[in-house]
Order: sequence, then C-alpha cells, then structure tokens
Amino acid sequence: MRKLIYLFIILFNFTACVAQDSKEITSKISLPEGFKIHVFADEVENARSLALGNKGTVFVGNRTEDKVYALIDSDGDYRADRKVVIAQGLNMPNGVAFYKGDLYVAEVSKIWKYENIEENLNQIPEPILLRDDLPTDQHHGWKYIAVGPDGKLYVPIGAPCNVCEKEDARYSTICRMDLDGSNFEIYAHGVRNSVGFDWHPITKELWFTDNGRDMMGDNLPADELNRASEMGMHFGFPYCHQGDISDPEHGKGKSCASYEKPAQKLKPHTAALGALFYTGDMFPAKYKNQLFIAEHGSWNRSTKIGYCVSLVKIDDDNRNVLSYEDFATGWLDENKKDVYGRPVSLLQLKDGSVLVSDDYSDVIYRIVYEK
Repeated sequence: MRKLIYLFIILFNFTACVAQDSKEITSKISLPEGFKIHVFADEVENARSLALGNKGTVFVGNRTEDKVYALIDSDGDYRADRKVVIAQGLNMPNGVAFYKGDLYVAEVSKIWKYENIEENLNQIPEPILLRDDLPTDQHHGWKYIAVGPDGKLYVPIGAPCNVCEKEDARYSTICRMDLDGSNFEIYAHGVRNSVGFDWHPITKELWFTDNGRDMMGDNLPADELNRASEMGMHFGFPYCHQGDISDPEHGKGKSCASYEKPAQKLKPHTAALGALFYTGDMFPAKYKNQLFIAEHGSWNRSTKIGYCVSLVKIDDDNRNVLSYEDFATGWLDENKKDVYGRPVSLLQLKDGSVLVSDDYSDVIYRIVYEK
C-alpha cells in the first residue's frame, strides 16, 4: 500500500510538468549579474551524472534508461555535436567517473571499467567487471560515483526504503574501494541516500548531500549537506534526521548528540543531488572553493521547492558554512507551479564554465560568466 501511495504522489505532482524547447527553458533561468546559461547538449535521455575526459569528452549516466553516453564537442564551440552510446542494456547506470584515461560505470549492483575510453570511442572496448556483489535493491539503488584524492573509487549504497534498519551494514553508507575493485570498505555511516559529493580543494575532506526521509510533513526533515573529515563517522540515519530530530520509530533510545550534525541544513525534500566545489578561473574570485548544489526538486510536498542550483559559501577555515542561497532558478514557475526541468549533476569544464544536467528535459546546460 505504501508503494502505491508513493506512486500516486509522484504521478500527481508531475501532472504540472511542462515539456518545452531547451532554448525556451534557458530563457526562464535567472542567474547573478554577469552569468549566462546556454544549451551544451539536448536530447540526452534522462541525463544524470556527468564526468569529464582528458580530451573534453563528457560522459553521461542515467537512471530511467539503460545507456551511458559520450558527448563530443568536435569544433570547440561548447555545443556537443556527437553522441556515442558507450553501453546499453544496463540496470540504472546512473554513476560515471573518469580517472587516468578509464571510465567507471556503476549500475545498481555492478561496477565496470572501460579502459582508455577516449581513444576507443569508435569501437568501444569490452568492459572489465570490477564488482557484481553490491545490493540489488532498486529503491535508492542508483549510484553516484567519483574517485577521491586518495585514488579510491567512492560508491554510496542508499537505504532500500524510506526509513529502515537493515542487517547488511553496507546499506545507508558511502563506501570506497581500490580501482581494481578490491579492498571494499565503508567510509561513512548513517547516510540515507547520497547522490552527490565532492572533496574540498584545500582540506581534501569529503562533503556530500543526503536526502532526508519522507512522510514527516512538508517541512521535516531538511535535506543535509555533510562534511566527513575522517573515515568512520556516523551521520544519524535512521535514528536521527537533520542533526536534531529523532526518528519516531527508529530513534527510540537514541540521542542525536551521538551523531554528526549537518554542515548545513538544506531545504526540506528538495532532493539535493550533485555537489561541486568550484576551482576554475572563469567565475569571479568570490566563487573560488565555494560549493554549488543541484537541487532536483521536491516530489512529495504540497508546495514544490528546489528545482534550482544553490550556492553554499564556506569560511576561511574551509570547514564551516557561512551562507546557503539560490544561485540559478527558473526551472520551477512558483506562480503556475509548472516544472520545466530538474537539475541533477554539476561538472566543471577546463575553461571554468559549469555544466548542469537535467533529467526531466533531457538537457545539459552550460553556465558561463562574461565580464
């Protein structure tokens, strides 16, 4: 019955979604002065996670389709003019990561490696299976992956439920492994469903978004931005939410003081996904080493929120949040309640511009700053 309720809510909330031309969508987006947004690629089905190759190839994963794409900008005009299918027939291949010439792809329960991928786009090499023993649950089973400063591949495993406690300790964690699939270990505990993270450029600490549980009302709990300064930290789920709210069922006998508090409470049910520390030189200096977050947008609030890219400003110690504010808005018409797009992942290009994937409108946008 609960799954039927979830399905009804999803269908009900998306009746207001409006399919539009990608150029029409960009005309609706509001940005700070000096910034502009263009279309980098369209007709990229369910565009989700993004990864950048050494030669500028943009790799794209997706959740509702079964393919992984490579987007190529052959003439350097910052508009993809070629789309290559890297793989198909996969199970929610949301996660893609590029490292030292190789492409890593995460399905729900498997992780693959495509060696020397940019040199073989005309004839895709046979992938190497690194792991096939991850949980098979599709509920929060799609994965965001990335290689950390330690050279290990980080792989989150979401809770297979709204809120629950499972015997398998791998659930509700962020894990990591060597690039050959060995030495798999849990890095962070108590993480309900992280679909985006990045490492601070100076401290090298892991910062990640986490989606809060549902069915506690419109405004509780908040989504979270968390900072993991070391391995083994516990961020509360399923016992404590947003750092200070005990779960009605699983929180009995537990204290929120026992768990790590969020670095920043985000909007409730905003579905905070992609996280990117900006390190480029195109944007003004005040954005350097600051964190952008893609907010996919709520699906179960009576009033929609999110559907934006937000900016988190961090202090000079590089550990504490100073402010949290909207940066790019307009994918949600707050008056009509129409939805035009849903930001998912963020990727910085070599020139300092930032790509934003949109899995609702099948578009990848490029944000630039022009003096």
